[in-house]
Amino acid sequence: MKKGLLVASLLAGSLLISGCAAPYPMGSLYTGVKQGVGGDSAKYSKEGTATCTSILSLVALGDCSVEAAAKAGGITDIKLIDQEAKNYLGLYGQYTTIVKGN
Repeated sequence: MKKGLLVASLLAGSLLISGCAAPYPMGSLYTGVKQGVGGDSAKYSKEGTATCTSILSLVALGDCSVEAAAKAGGITDIKLIDQEAKNYLGLYGQYTTIVKGN
């Protein structure tokens, strides 16, 4: 009995302290970050965005791909890609890809 409890405790503890990889910094209560993914300092005349949402960290909906953002902005020559992430307690999240170009 004690051995089983010890094994279960060790397993639960290891799951709690193991991290998950994320493409952006995450806060436990709130996340509000912007980060550049790639691009150059060339001039651009158009901007397009594409947004995805996450509800309860269980359901994720939307198309926040670079292709969707470029299409929304009428961009054929991509110069810069940025991302924004907002998350509130893991209950609601909004993730936006921003594409700039011509």
